[in-house]
Amino acid sequence: MPATPAWPPKSAPRLFVAETLAVGATVRIEGNPAHYLARVMRVGTGDIVILCDDVTGEWAARVVDAGKRDVLLEVAEMLRPREAVPDLWLCPALLKKDRFDLILEKATELGAGRIQPLVTRRCVADKLNLERACAITTEAAEQCARTALPQLAEPVKLDALLADWPESRALFFADENGGEPAAAAFRAHQGPAAILTGPEGGFDEAERAAIRAHPATRAITLGPRILRGETAAIAALSLWMGIAGDW
Repeated sequence: MPATPAWPPKSAPRLFVAETLAVGATVRIEGNPAHYLARVMRVGTGDIVILCDDVTGEWAARVVDAGKRDVLLEVAEMLRPREAVPDLWLCPALLKKDRFDLILEKATELGAGRIQPLVTRRCVADKLNLERACAITTEAAEQCARTALPQLAEPVKLDALLADWPESRALFFADENGGEPAAAAFRAHQGPAAILTGPEGGFDEAERAAIRAHPATRAITLGPRILRGETAAIAALSLWMGIAGDW
């Protein structure tokens, strides 16, 4: 007796869309996503595409028409509700483009709820192309089968971040000068949290003092070695997810 084919097919492409989805809704895919479906994945009438809307969850949609410039889909069935996202923010200082791209990608894969880029005195960059950054996080979410996208904020300066910091959210500061072991600090904490990591050159003494003086701050150490900015962000987030997150 032949095996029952997987539903939906494991090879079905995945896309995030702006529309809120429901059974019977039609979705027209245009631009680069349409090119990806029609030219790269070579979908045809009747094929299944997995859609996520970052609101309701994950849906199976059937191709109604695959043209040269657009692909028309009809939503057939909900597969999963939108995932519960751990209430963790990642606040990484801006790095060189390729290194910050890595943070965006891996923070999305690991399940960060919000990414708040930070501008400090020693940052080599002070701007972020938000449209491009959103494309990176969206592609990462599609590749790792997330049903939610991280909130991605405009970069802010350190003093503005500290001035507007919510009282109820712990700020775990990865300080190269030392602090409480990160694993122990994460394990002991319950409630909203954030992780703050620095730029290539680290924080200057005035910045470090301002961060440590903030009432929400808990200084942590990530071990005996000085980590690069992208390594610190990814390592701290991985550790938090393994201890207090959704692993």
